[in-house]
Amino acid sequence: MSYVDTLRQWDEAITYADREDLAEALRIFLSIQEPNSKICFDIGCLHLLNQDYDAAEKAFDCSIRKDEHLAIAFFQRGITFYKKERQDSPESLADFQRAFKALRGNQLIDYKALGLRYILYACEVLHNMALVEAQLGNWEKAQVNLAKALDYKTEAKLNVIDKALQSTLKQKLFKPVQFPSKVLFKPNKNYVAELEKKDYLGKAKVVASVVPQDAFSGFAPLQPQVEDGPARPKEPEVLRALEGEPHTVLFEFVPETSDELAVVPGNIVFVLQKGADNWASVVFNERRGLVPYNYLERLEISLASQQNKGITAPPSRDPPTRPERKPGRTPGGNTQRQESQTTEDSYIVKVCYTFNFAVSVPRGSPYATLIEKISNKLSLPSTVITLSLTSEASEEGVINADTDMETVWSQASGGRITLWCKTEEQTDGTMQKETVLVAIHSYESSNPEDLRFNQGDTITLLSRVNQDWLEGQCNGNTGIFPASFVEDVLYLTINDQAPLSDQS
Repeated sequence: MSYVDTLRQWDEAITYADREDLAEALRIFLSIQEPNSKICFDIGCLHLLNQDYDAAEKAFDCSIRKDEHLAIAFFQRGITFYKKERQDSPESLADFQRAFKALRGNQLIDYKALGLRYILYACEVLHNMALVEAQLGNWEKAQVNLAKALDYKTEAKLNVIDKALQSTLKQKLFKPVQFPSKVLFKPNKNYVAELEKKDYLGKAKVVASVVPQDAFSGFAPLQPQVEDGPARPKEPEVLRALEGEPHTVLFEFVPETSDELAVVPGNIVFVLQKGADNWASVVFNERRGLVPYNYLERLEISLASQQNKGITAPPSRDPPTRPERKPGRTPGGNTQRQESQTTEDSYIVKVCYTFNFAVSVPRGSPYATLIEKISNKLSLPSTVITLSLTSEASEEGVINADTDMETVWSQASGGRITLWCKTEEQTDGTMQKETVLVAIHSYESSNPEDLRFNQGDTITLLSRVNQDWLEGQCNGNTGIFPASFVEDVLYLTINDQAPLSDQS
C-alpha cells in the first residue's frame, strides 16, 4: 500500500472518529496494511475506549516498536496495564518510567506539531509513577516521585500534585492522570488537502550547476537562515550540491520509524554514509534520515555524463526486501561504538559526564567491574569518580562499593541503563571542565528530541552525535541541534563556572 493510500484511509478513519462512529473508525484503521507508529497509537486508543485491554496493549506495543522515542505511547501502555486490574503491576510502573525518560529532562512535550492535540507533562508522568508505587505499598518512593514532580510542575498542574502528595502522607490512594483516548493523531491537513494536486514530499530545488542546460536537481542541507551568508564554491568538474554522493531512488519507501525518510521513485538523494546493515544515511529535501541502500542507484553527475545523456528512468520492478535495522543506527549515518551494542549476556551502561559515552559490562557485574570500566574510559582513578542513578547525585542514588548492584541492574530497560558520573578535584590542582557553546542563530524545531534556543543563549555540550549534530543542555532542557548554529566554545570549571580560555 502506498503512503498516499495510507494517508487517505487514515484521514477517513479520523473523520468517522470525529463523528463518534468509533466502530467504523477502528475498522478502517485495522484495514491499513502497513500502519505507522501514530496509526498504531490511534488503534490502541480506540481499543482502550472499548475496554479491550489486550488488543490495546498489542497496538501500543506496535507503536513503540516502530518509534521507541514516542513518550505518549509508553504513557498510554502504562495506563492500559493499570486498567487491566493490575494496578500494582511493575509493567505499568516501568512504562511510566520509560515515558519520563523519553521526555529527556523537559518539562513537557507538545504533540500538536505531530498531529496530536495533547501536551504530556513530566509532572503528570511522575504523578502516575507515584500512584503505582503507592499501590505496591512503597509510600516513601511515592512521596519522592511527587516531590520530584513539584520541580517539573506548571501552575495549572500544581493543585493536582499537592493533593496527591497530601494523600500519600495519609497513605491513601489517589486517582491517576489519564490521557483522553478520543484524542487521536491526525495526518497533516495540508498533505490531505493536496493529495490530488501535488507531491506532498516536496519538489526539487535547483541549487547549482556548471552546465547551463543541466536538468539536475539537488537539495540544500540544513543551514542557518541568514542574509548575505558565504556562498559555497562549485567544484570545476563534478557537481556537488552538498556533502554526500548523489543517488536516484528506484522504489517507493514508506518509513516505519521517526528516523527513516519517505522517498518515491525518481527522487535524488545524497548518501552521507552507507552502513554494513544495508541502510544509508541520506539528505533529501533539506531533511536527513535513513533509507535502504538497495532502493537506490548511484548517479554520476559530471560534465561528460550530463552533456551526453539524461537521467535514466527508474525501473518498474518490485522493490527489494526491507533490510533489518541494527541497534545503534542513527540518521547521522554513524553507528554507536561496538561496545555499546546490546548483547543478551551484558548490559550497556550510558554514562553522562561532561560528554556522554557507553561501556558494556557482563550482566550481574559487581561494582568493582563497573567502576574499572568507567575509570579506564576516563583515564582517571576510581577514587575520584562518583556514580549515581540520578543527575542530582543524591545520597540515595549514589552507587559505591556498598551498593546492592542487583537493585541497580533491576532498573535496566532492554539491557540498557543510564548513570551519571562526577569527578572530584584532582590532586595536581586541575579541575573538571565543561564545554559551553554560544548560539549564533536561533533554532526552532517541532521534533521533541531537538533542543530549541535563541540567538545568544549559552549551551552546555554533552556529546557529539556526529560532525553535523551535537547534544546539549540549555535553559533546563536537553536535546540535539545543528553544530553550524553555535560557535565560540568556552571552557568553564565546574566548581566556579569562571571562563578559563576561548577557542574559536
